[in-house]
Amino acid sequence: MAEERPDELPATHHSLALGVSAGVAPGMLHVLAATGGITLGPKEGRTVLFGRSRPDVHVCVGEDDLRISREHGALTRRGDQWWISTLGRLPLRLPESRLLFRQDDPIPLRTGYTPLFVRGSHDRLHLLEVHVQPKDGDRPPADHHAPTRPPRTWHLSPAEKRVIVVLAQRYLLHEMHPIPLSWRQVAEHLNEIRPDDNWNHKKVERVVTEVRNRLSGNGVSGLTREEVGEPIGNTLNHNLIRELLESTTLVPPDLRVLDHDG
Repeated sequence: MAEERPDELPATHHSLALGVSAGVAPGMLHVLAATGGITLGPKEGRTVLFGRSRPDVHVCVGEDDLRISREHGALTRRGDQWWISTLGRLPLRLPESRLLFRQDDPIPLRTGYTPLFVRGSHDRLHLLEVHVQPKDGDRPPADHHAPTRPPRTWHLSPAEKRVIVVLAQRYLLHEMHPIPLSWRQVAEHLNEIRPDDNWNHKKVERVVTEVRNRLSGNGVSGLTREEVGEPIGNTLNHNLIRELLESTTLVPPDLRVLDHDG
């Protein structure tokens, strides 16, 4: 019997944070980078390599970044799980800020969506999205005739999205206890990315406040001082970011706006 060949995912494929196709078999693995990716079944011993050297890996990550190893990591099927291991010199960054180094033992991937990051040259962040299809018992029963219920995403202008991605980068990186960046930190980062735009903390605050007010006017709670009460702290921006994440208005691939080398 011929070996099953993986299906290719184009570079234009939507973020795996938005879900995968219906009817996918349990244990099916989806792997996606900026250059594209693959989908394949959970056969024992199967390995997916990712790294900089396109001819030698299944999924190319950081092709133009010499700090990324030619073969930087692997996903391997053992038993009823996929396992992630680091092969390169730089560690892989997993959710909750966990770092996986080359000398560490492989760790099992949970089912569902997992973003993996590796920090390359000049603080460039390279993202590898992974989705492992859960077993039927891990999800609600199917209703094949019900219409799809897409999340309600919110429109953000390119400038608004850039500002809020910078504000929310710790959330998009899946840090363990993320908080929004300060207005000054956002302005400094934006000036690194787009130095001609002349950002300052007041300009950043004005953009974010306009987005909060717009969403509040459309029924999103927890975005005004009157609702939250004093002390405010980071609460309003935290609630805004959570809404944008939960509605999939923001997804980890949006972090590419931080890549001022690309």
